[in-house]
Amino acid sequence: MKPQTVLRQLGLRDYQTVWRDMQRFTAERTEATPDEIWITEHPPVFTLGLNGKHEHVLQASDIPLIQTDRGGQVTYHAPGQLVVYFLADLRRLAIGPRQAVTLLEQAMIIALAQYGVRAKARADAPGVYVEGKKIGALGMRIKRGCSYHGLSLNNAMDLTPFSYINPCGYAGLEVTRLADLGVRIQTRELAVPVVHHLIKAIES
Repeated sequence: MKPQTVLRQLGLRDYQTVWRDMQRFTAERTEATPDEIWITEHPPVFTLGLNGKHEHVLQASDIPLIQTDRGGQVTYHAPGQLVVYFLADLRRLAIGPRQAVTLLEQAMIIALAQYGVRAKARADAPGVYVEGKKIGALGMRIKRGCSYHGLSLNNAMDLTPFSYINPCGYAGLEVTRLADLGVRIQTRELAVPVVHHLIKAIES
């Protein structure tokens, strides 16, 4: 029997601190360690993936840029954006990296549908889109068959700093947020359907 998934509500937390905590958790976990889902928001920060190119940062600013160890290129985090980290033993769940990405995308798509927003994934550019604009991003790292990092979903954040980068490495890619789609909710409320789908998928 799989151990029950542990949920952690971290609140607003420094990106680098949470990243180091994820690395430590993954390094120390055993075959018996329950999977965990961490729900958080971050102060303004740009993060650049493991093989990310600095040329996708178009404009200097006072927002910190952190080179991290997830997949993908450059993205932006700020308060008002839901961040869900997926710390799972993929071998125990018998799913591969691509299935894990799809699981995160579907969690966002299903959650958005509950608010009347039709979103979809794209095979050529991981993430979730509404009418061609990106609303949800994801990036993962897998070590010893276990994942960390996860997804970010734009709720009511300031989108301006996305114009300082090529979001996820795509020049000219527009971004959007729930607040621009007529949905006004607390970010912690948005976490509920996203996390519900993830838990349902991995515990079923």
